[in-house]
Amino acid sequence: MDLPVNHFKRKLIAGQQQIGFWNSMASPTATEILAGSGFDWLIIDGEHAPNDVPGVMGQLHAAMENTTHPIVRIPVNDPIVFKRFLDIGTQTFLVPMVETVEQAQAAVAATRFAPDGVRGFAGATRASRYGRVANYHHRAHEELCILVQIETRQALDNIEAIAAVPGIDGLFIGPGDLSADLGYLGDQGNPYIVELIEAAIGRIVATGKPAGILTGDETLARRYMAAGCTYTAVGIDTGLLARTSEAIAKKFKA
Repeated sequence: MDLPVNHFKRKLIAGQQQIGFWNSMASPTATEILAGSGFDWLIIDGEHAPNDVPGVMGQLHAAMENTTHPIVRIPVNDPIVFKRFLDIGTQTFLVPMVETVEQAQAAVAATRFAPDGVRGFAGATRASRYGRVANYHHRAHEELCILVQIETRQALDNIEAIAAVPGIDGLFIGPGDLSADLGYLGDQGNPYIVELIEAAIGRIVATGKPAGILTGDETLARRYMAAGCTYTAVGIDTGLLARTSEAIAKKFKA
């Protein structure tokens, strides 16, 4: 058995626009539905959603029959957390709150076996298809993709240095935390924030690394794509369910 190919990473490197969606419902059924909806990638959120390792594994199973690529956002940049999600077969990670070169280097090291990193060795995990992938431990890094989130002023200041860290495959702007850190809590659409994000996207692209973002605002999504974002999340499952169900209830109770 060969190592599963990370098609998301291939398209990222090629500069192809990939449209994604946020999955926060911690449900294999929701994941299966969203994975079959036609998006290029799907976040399984382990930072702001109640997803644990067994739950995420079930959602990876649920996404298998579709071409939508599952990306796991881990709760914290920690080698033990990385190890557990790596072993269940996660190939692409979104790492929150990366502000420095050292933090970016730590994220990469957590995904590499010695001597290139600190990932713990395990012989027969789902990642290696239970020991069936030949030379898995020598080749695993080839199909891993590490995306780091830029969410603070410090991270903005360090964009070029973070992008230069070997093994960092993309930088993803988190507009919610970034706007809060800059004094615009809950005001992601403020013209100052939007222009700052556009400038940050340009800086990321100038480093040769792909830029990504999440926004449920179609106008902003298209604006950020025009600015250079090539992996763009355009909605969140919980928000979609809440607003749609509210609209239906309002229609029939009017």
